[in-house]
Amino acid sequence: MKLFDRTGPTKWILVLLLVFLGLGSVVYNQYLINRILEQERASVQLWAKALEFNALPIHQESSRLLLNVIDQLESQKAIPDSLIQKLEEVEGLRSTQNFVTDELILDNRGSFKLPAVLVDDNDRPLEYLLLDEKGEPVVEYSFRNIRSTKVETEEKRLAYVQKLKNMNPPIPITVGDGEEALRQYVYYGESTVVQILRYVPAIQIVVIMLLFFIGYTSLVSITRMEQSNLWVGMAKEAAHQLGTPISSLLGWIHLFRDDLPEQSEQHSLLNEIEKDVYRLKGVAERFGKIGSKPELKPLEIAPVLDEAIKYMERRLPKIAGEVSIKTDLQATGLVKLNPELLQWAVENLMKNAMDALQMTQESSNKGITVRSYTASNGMVLEIADTGIGMDAATKKNIFRPGYSTKKRGWGLGLNLTKRIVEEYHGGELTVTKSELGVGTTMQIRLKLV
Repeated sequence: MKLFDRTGPTKWILVLLLVFLGLGSVVYNQYLINRILEQERASVQLWAKALEFNALPIHQESSRLLLNVIDQLESQKAIPDSLIQKLEEVEGLRSTQNFVTDELILDNRGSFKLPAVLVDDNDRPLEYLLLDEKGEPVVEYSFRNIRSTKVETEEKRLAYVQKLKNMNPPIPITVGDGEEALRQYVYYGESTVVQILRYVPAIQIVVIMLLFFIGYTSLVSITRMEQSNLWVGMAKEAAHQLGTPISSLLGWIHLFRDDLPEQSEQHSLLNEIEKDVYRLKGVAERFGKIGSKPELKPLEIAPVLDEAIKYMERRLPKIAGEVSIKTDLQATGLVKLNPELLQWAVENLMKNAMDALQMTQESSNKGITVRSYTASNGMVLEIADTGIGMDAATKKNIFRPGYSTKKRGWGLGLNLTKRIVEEYHGGELTVTKSELGVGTTMQIRLKLV
């Protein structure tokens, strides 16, 4: 029987939603990157075409001839200055073309700052000889939107060219005509926008996983709180309902005892019945303490264990073969505990061990061993059986509320036992060993005072 299994399908729904959002984010982000890369390549191609157009021989030759004409006219005093200025304005149109190429097509201040370089057919950056403010010649290289520190040496320049070459296919440029034509290439990289977008899916997936973790943790926490409230309500209601018939039973026992001789067999039976009724009263009191902070006292654990073991010995299952409870109680020292609750936990573990013995097919070596000893980090109590054992899935879920391998089981006993040990006594309850057909060992660890 399985209760409280609400988080199972919800967990898988959340996982599928996470996968869907993650894949959708990656696909859409890659779509955006491809669109931006297409625009960037179109801009670089336009820049390359402009460079190629400006480098046509006809433009170079016309510019040279026009400059020669301006020099000759300046030497002639009869020529008016207005004519010379007109010719200089015509020559200035070429500078306007360069401005369009350098500043508008691939604007340094634009949104997409593309690193680019113009190289020759040997993949070496082109060099330009310019004059600085003092009139001194300065060598400039054809890098654009690249920090000078990255290309300050020959080795760095060649390495950066190779880096850009590996990022995108080159854009060829032909300078000149015929056999004297030169082949040049434009290598370019990615803008900062694209570089940032490549990390967006990872960031989105991390955020989605974080939201999934928070949502799932909240769901589990709410479920556990509901389970806890259900525990408390069921326990207190059971204690309340048991109180009246227990008191009535005790009253009837006293009436029957008054009418019977003390030495009669019926009188002895009434004494045993009375013990069981008082035991039932103790169980009701245990249920009444669930949800309340129990009173813990420093006590020796051996007497508490001995009382629980003796009670269970009288209720061994009637199964084939001899069943015995072996004890090895070596632990000494004081432990802060509530005797009734801890006995309840031990009895639950022994009851589960007895059920495991009933389910096994073996008819020999059926038994339960209860041992306690003192370890470096506290007191250890182990309850071992030679029963049916557990597989890995059962061992993983054995303490989960509502999980039970029995057809009529509610799956509440071990969860309650774990709650008593860990929440009320600050200890630890674990399955230290379990093997199918061999048996199971449950271990309780408590701190010594």
